[in-house]
Amino acid sequence: MRTELISVPGDPARPDEDYASVGLPASGQGGSLVVLDGVTPPATDAGCLHSVPWFTARLGGALGELSVSRRDLTLSEVLGHAIARTADAHRTTCDLSHPRTPQATVVLARWSPESVEYLVLSDSVLLVESPTGTVTPLLDDRLSRVPRAALTTHAVTDATLRNKEGGFFTAAADPSVAARAVAGVLPRTDVRTLTALTDGATRWVEKFQEGDWTALLTLIRKEGAQSLIDRVRALELADTDGVFLGRSKRHDDATVAYVEL
Repeated sequence: MRTELISVPGDPARPDEDYASVGLPASGQGGSLVVLDGVTPPATDAGCLHSVPWFTARLGGALGELSVSRRDLTLSEVLGHAIARTADAHRTTCDLSHPRTPQATVVLARWSPESVEYLVLSDSVLLVESPTGTVTPLLDDRLSRVPRAALTTHAVTDATLRNKEGGFFTAAADPSVAARAVAGVLPRTDVRTLTALTDGATRWVEKFQEGDWTALLTLIRKEGAQSLIDRVRALELADTDGVFLGRSKRHDDATVAYVEL
């Protein structure tokens, strides 16, 4: 088995809000992959004493532990338990009902000799490659279906779209959101590699249109995940007029987790 993990902050002066881990139990009978993209709040009070990295570290740690120790749970149940455990860690000190309480997108995968389970919540991406080389992106596209005009301000987004029907969902403090995730199970024989990426890395495809998902995976396999992020950074710097990035931030935290089964 080959694995590669990399996470590069969008700004070296700010902490990386992404999280990534691969769990390989001592039994050798499978493993799990976790990638989170912490949601940066606006520069106003979010009702919480804790930072986004605090939140992603605890949620990610819980997901990694539960996904390998509780194989009796589905991945949706694992996510629900992990959200509840993380919420309990700051329920008495923070306002968890605030729409900007710390939260994250989620990619979670778990494999055994027989199957590969997956779960995606919000706009991070999981690529599944078959033994024949076919690459399938597993996406939760609800955020991309929200009209751009509706995302013009944080206040509008929080009030009408974030974790609301007709909007999009992230892992915050409500365990029931786990049922909203895109989840499923594939035969292990149908999967050669798994690649999870936050949207700071998927810009190569989704913003700059340098290639499709197959080309992105080929780049990672041949040159490594660092090469993908280096190329994204170069494209960001070259887009001085915002032709591709529009109103998006110039640089974003970029995370890639690659597993060759």
